[in-house]
Amino acid sequence: MNSLRRRLILLLVISIVGVVGLATAAVISVRGGGPPPELTVPWVAEQMELVMRLLPGPLPDVLRVEFTDHPAGGKVAGPQTAMLTDILRRRGFDVPAIVSDKVDEPGQIASVRLPDGRWAIMQVPHIDPPNHEWLILAGWISLIVAGATAVSVYFTSVLIRPLEMLEAAVSKIGSDGVLAAVPEVGSAEVKATAHALNQLSSRLRTAMESRMRLVAAAGHDLRTPMTRMRLRAEFLDDERDKWLHDLDELDRIADSAIRLVREEVNQDAVEPVDLDKIVRDIATEMVSLGHVVAIGHLDAASVRAGALGLRRALRNLIINAATHGKACRIDLAVADGRAVLTISDHGPGIPQELLNKAFEPFFRVDPGRLQSIPGAGLGLAIAKEIIERYGGTVTLQNRKGGGLAQTVVFDAV
Repeated sequence: MNSLRRRLILLLVISIVGVVGLATAAVISVRGGGPPPELTVPWVAEQMELVMRLLPGPLPDVLRVEFTDHPAGGKVAGPQTAMLTDILRRRGFDVPAIVSDKVDEPGQIASVRLPDGRWAIMQVPHIDPPNHEWLILAGWISLIVAGATAVSVYFTSVLIRPLEMLEAAVSKIGSDGVLAAVPEVGSAEVKATAHALNQLSSRLRTAMESRMRLVAAAGHDLRTPMTRMRLRAEFLDDERDKWLHDLDELDRIADSAIRLVREEVNQDAVEPVDLDKIVRDIATEMVSLGHVVAIGHLDAASVRAGALGLRRALRNLIINAATHGKACRIDLAVADGRAVLTISDHGPGIPQELLNKAFEPFFRVDPGRLQSIPGAGLGLAIAKEIIERYGGTVTLQNRKGGGLAQTVVFDAV
């Protein structure tokens, strides 16, 4: 019951059924007690008065009265008896009168002693409950529940439509962090929500483009002063190599930043590509460059992605494993419609508390790697950007016994 829609539907159904149920119970309670004495006893008194005035002559058929030698049995109803006796006395008939409950069924009987000594017996008006009363009540409640559920479902859908629109828009956020355009149609609230989402999307797009331009401009503009510094370093005698080493590091950082921007801006066409073939080609290339890369089990797998971008992302992951992990093994398996690529290395891994930060730009586990292994710390960030753009996921996990496992998952086609 965690869904807001279900909670609203349940709340509305319970509210409607509860109100109608209480009203039904009140009606049943009133009906079960029969008409109030103020309505029935005066009517009985009028009928008895007619009987006594018409006797000893014949009585019309409409006067349903019986004559016995004794009053009707049953428990005497005190208030009704007193009321009937008082009404007859005020009408000039000072005769004994008794109102008693029926013995084996609901209702009451009025008994009035006539001047000749007989007792006139008459039924007190009573509304009998219908047959199969509980079955009828169950059908009535069922109709209420069905109607309340239908009404609740409709109005709940109307109420949470803006929330559904928000959820749908957020789920369509691309790898660039920009919301898809939402049509501004429907009720005033829905239009307002759609308009706000579109404004947010426009601002996000502007901010992202501004960020990309800033990073690209910074990376490009850094190259001019670095070139001048490199020329001046050539004339230094002391610490010339250190200066050139630092300038090379700055150059790699600027170049990586520009490549990151290009990956977000320049996106190649998405088409089915053979993932296993790309993995074999990259592994062969890495081995030729002196990296220790081994091919494990490779299933034939095809995924939808840009061939150039996907190759660049996987190369970054494999280089990361082969350099920081000393050696790596690549496995590719297809199961349940998904292609799972695992790149395992034999390095020190990443501390558990830093795993979530590994894909951040310029991330390094420790400063020592800055000097021993070249790179700007953008390889994983670029790889994640590319893989997620094509609908895949990449995760990191420390292996039991040491080493890091990089897992890439795509929907197989």
